[in-house]
Amino acid sequence: MATTHDSGRSQQASMHRPDRRELGRLGEEEAARYLQLQGLTVIERNWRCREGEIDIVALDDTGDCLVVVEVKTRTNTRFGRPVEAVTPVKAQRLRVLAGRWLADHPINTSRVRIDVVGMLYRPGALFEVEHLRDVA
Repeated sequence: MATTHDSGRSQQASMHRPDRRELGRLGEEEAARYLQLQGLTVIERNWRCREGEIDIVALDDTGDCLVVVEVKTRTNTRFGRPVEAVTPVKAQRLRVLAGRWLADHPINTSRVRIDVVGMLYRPGALFEVEHLRDVA
């Protein structure tokens, strides 16, 4: 599902093209806002361990499903849509990272879901959002 998400930033503040690191940070911030609007509760961001990083950890609206979210942000689709950057190998690694996160955080959920949120940056404070649920 692709939607346009207005970040609420002023037009003037976002007229410059962000560098790669800033773009990633902005994309993750907007993805977290988008997920909250979809009813998820973000409980952690940028969790790291030796095996890698989880961009966003959330609970679904029932609180019964842990949602591990990979965010991919791009400025164009020259190399494909942002969500296409998550390969089956990356999706499986996210499943492993979810297990590591659960081992470090005693939380009682009956399910774990892996989602991918693609953020396509549009100058003028808009992001085009594509949210794929349960990819692995």
